[in-house]
Amino acid sequence: MKPYIPQILPLKELNWVRFIKLIGQANAELARYDGILQGILNPVVLLSPLTTKEAVISSKIEGTQASLQEVLEFEAAPDQANEKYHDIREIINYREAMHHAVKWLEHKPLTLNLIKETHSILLDSVRGRDRSRGNFRSGQNYIGKPGASIEEATYVPPEPRLLPEFLDNFEKYIHFDEKDLLVQLALVHAQFEIIHPFLDGNGRVGRILIPLFLFEKKILQLPMFYISEYLEARREEYYARLKAITAENKWDDWVEFFLKALLEQSRANSMKAKGILELYDMKKARITDATHSQYCIKTLDTLFKKPIFTSPDFIKLSGIPKASAMRLIQLLRKEGIIVTLRKGKGRRAEIFEFKKLMSIIK
Repeated sequence: MKPYIPQILPLKELNWVRFIKLIGQANAELARYDGILQGILNPVVLLSPLTTKEAVISSKIEGTQASLQEVLEFEAAPDQANEKYHDIREIINYREAMHHAVKWLEHKPLTLNLIKETHSILLDSVRGRDRSRGNFRSGQNYIGKPGASIEEATYVPPEPRLLPEFLDNFEKYIHFDEKDLLVQLALVHAQFEIIHPFLDGNGRVGRILIPLFLFEKKILQLPMFYISEYLEARREEYYARLKAITAENKWDDWVEFFLKALLEQSRANSMKAKGILELYDMKKARITDATHSQYCIKTLDTLFKKPIFTSPDFIKLSGIPKASAMRLIQLLRKEGIIVTLRKGKGRRAEIFEFKKLMSIIK
């Protein structure tokens, strides 16, 4: 199979009429979701577990096996002997790469340099770390079954000598004034995967670009969009739609699929965000009544930021004095707001879980 030569963006032929209804619906649902985000006083805290879940699912698409529960338990009690340590490290890296990118976008535009830095953090100390981490490839890569040769590949991206041309066009297109930003995002995501500029980690970087684009274009006031749930549930179609672009030039089918993904996931994100906000308000009243503590809000924020935790975690993250924090933990457990996930033994701390929040996230 010969290396594919991507089309230069913007595309000259797209059936815009076909997308009109979906464009309207997807934009409306995104606006509704953005309104919910803006109505949350501390969205970064409240939606922190959803950000971790996005990292879990996006990494799962690429083959990691760790669950959200396992990641949060590991963060509460880190153990390098954990059999899923490397999978968990990949997921934590994903979240850290996202945080780095968001800080960048607060001062600078979305560029190729940001994409390289994101990639570098993503592959830090995990599989792929020795495969030109943080650098665009200088060799030929390909997609195929494990152990397949390039002759047996299902897709061969463009030759490395052509990468500068296509990446330059890709970066310029991100800042191009397209007819509709959501269609533009569909093309940006697909083109990145088609170019496949890294030796490893292209899928995850490509999905990180989705909330970053929505944030940079001010479609969302915060880069909190969790699309991987939809894509993972339809993984075969996701890959098939991308492959149909390079095999049969079916850009229209891909754009339609992607707009549906944005539409459906916006609805799902809205439901989860509202559910978390309602839980926060409900627990705020309950914790206030149960504890009569000046540390009620600090307690609540800590539970939402880290729903699986140990006593030392709670003390450090909340900033509540140790004696008061320990008293609050006991009250929370007595009220059934938190439950013991794993009993302490020797030097091993007890692990607690805020079960109601975990059930919403899952």
